[in-house]
Amino acid sequence: MAQYSRIEVANVMKESGMVPLFYHPDIELGKKILQACYDGGARLMEFTARGDFAFEVFSELNKYAIKNLPGMIMGVGSITDAAAASYYMSIGANFIVTPSLREDIAIVCNRRKVLWSPGCGSLTEINKAEEMGCEIVKLFPGDLYGPGFVKGIKGPQPWTSIMPTGGVSTDEANLKAWFDSGVTCVGMGSKLISKDILANKDYAGLEALVKDTLAKIKKMRS
Repeated sequence: MAQYSRIEVANVMKESGMVPLFYHPDIELGKKILQACYDGGARLMEFTARGDFAFEVFSELNKYAIKNLPGMIMGVGSITDAAAASYYMSIGANFIVTPSLREDIAIVCNRRKVLWSPGCGSLTEINKAEEMGCEIVKLFPGDLYGPGFVKGIKGPQPWTSIMPTGGVSTDEANLKAWFDSGVTCVGMGSKLISKDILANKDYAGLEALVKDTLAKIKKMRS
């Protein structure tokens, strides 16, 4: 069962400005990545459930977070149907992220008051998601749309909260372009938790990068 309501999760997303994304089949490596992100100041983690037996990995990482990382909010991404969303919520997912807009997922998440963030690529999809109770819309793939798309949406709909995923990096110019366009937060995967960091097990480097990125975001929004 989720430990945080959708409103609590949305507030942390807005306050921190960044959601790290991560998947790896090695549970012990995952714990170290999670710890490094937490020590760097991150309080959210989207576990992208893309591998075989990914639910087993998430279950162990979530237990680790609950026991050792107070305030760390674990969610699951790459969810494509209501059954998967329901299962991950049953083992503690605090938010569900999807690559596309699916009403069946909205229904099961709303029933449990768990935040769901669907991947949208048009104003029509964004409107539909918000009509179904979405707090923060995922813009996906972000690199195909860019900050200009966000700025265009925020003109007629300043109330819309957007989280781009894909095309977001730790580079200051890149982050500034997104936050200047009006995004609520950004989802960041391989540009933050890179293949080199994983291969070299550079947990200290990851901690420093997370801390630096969050500091940049805070400065841009102040």
